Amino acid sequence: MIRKLRRFAKVVNKPYKDEFYHYPGTIPGTIIIDADAPPPEIDLIDYNQTDFTHRRVATPEECVPYLDTESVTWVDVQGLGNQDILERVGQIFELPPLVLEDVVNVSERPKTEDYDDQLLFIARMVVPKEREFGFYSEQVSLVLGKHYLLSIQEEPEHDCFEGVRMRIEKGKGTIRRQGADYLAYALLDAIIDGFFPVLERYGEALEDLEEEVIVSPTRQTLQKIYHVRRELLQLRRAIWPQRDAINSLIRDRSQLISPEVQIYLRDCYDHAVQVMDMVETYRELASGLMDVYLSAVGNKMNEVMKLLTVVSSIFIPLTFVAGIYGMNFNTEKSPYNMPELNWYWGYPLCLGVMGAIAFALLFLFWKRGWLENSSMIERD
Repeated sequence: MIRKLRRFAKVVNKPYKDEFYHYPGTIPGTIIIDADAPPPEIDLIDYNQTDFTHRRVATPEECVPYLDTESVTWVDVQGLGNQDILERVGQIFELPPLVLEDVVNVSERPKTEDYDDQLLFIARMVVPKEREFGFYSEQVSLVLGKHYLLSIQEEPEHDCFEGVRMRIEKGKGTIRRQGADYLAYALLDAIIDGFFPVLERYGEALEDLEEEVIVSPTRQTLQKIYHVRRELLQLRRAIWPQRDAINSLIRDRSQLISPEVQIYLRDCYDHAVQVMDMVETYRELASGLMDVYLSAVGNKMNEVMKLLTVVSSIFIPLTFVAGIYGMNFNTEKSPYNMPELNWYWGYPLCLGVMGAIAFALLFLFWKRGWLENSSMIERD
């Protein structure tokens, strides 16, 4: 897991400076297509309590016959790389120009808007990567009608809706007996629940980083902590307005959402709050790890300085003794001029005195606890 943290810089989330914005003076309703956006793939699912149809359509016009029935129709547009197809989808579903602008121009803030006969919900979906650390992030727009649901995703490769598709196909639960509003709830719930696997990985990464900070902090450790905090900030920016948007669905009570589905939306809101709490907790842990890292580095420097001080303190009196006996005054001129220079055991005695001084100082430092390593942190 620690090695995987080094790949944080390759996470597919867009950096802050690359987020979408209109140039000043742009006409409202203008659609801007990213040159790297994949071409749209349209997936159609039509179902009721007894029948089920799932097909890939080549043109948006093939969806029209399904929109006039009483069954629930889910049209999933995956990819934003063809302006003509997107405009035709907007014409078929009678999307206002500003709605089409919001769903096509990505990096929109999660929100909900009620247009009487249609309900728009823009969300941010995250999907964990399979072979490396990190996650994919993309905007998902849901347009709810009376008997249909239109979903528009940035790309077709990653989403968290496979479980909903399987429930519809196999008739599990009550989804086949419910309307399009319940389908919209199921997709929103899948989007919110998609945050939990991502956060689980970050929880494991923070545990590994905690051990690394305590045992052997390096400059790479600081970089990993920084990337964790940055990615958690992006998750917070995604889930915070999303929680408020779900709350507005519950509070405003749109005519397209039945009272029964309102109850399910409350559970979805609770999950969003739980995700928000986990993100905030992990952000605090990451900030705490940053403080622990700085403290560990400071303590390590203090230990180095303490060792150098102890060594210097031991050698200062030894240097003093050696300096005195290095003056070499002539004993023939005066009996007080270092008579020890002529002693038979003078040299061993001087070394013994110097060794005794060194051991006495070491004992004194040990007795006062100055030789203990204060930079080590005991783990529970």
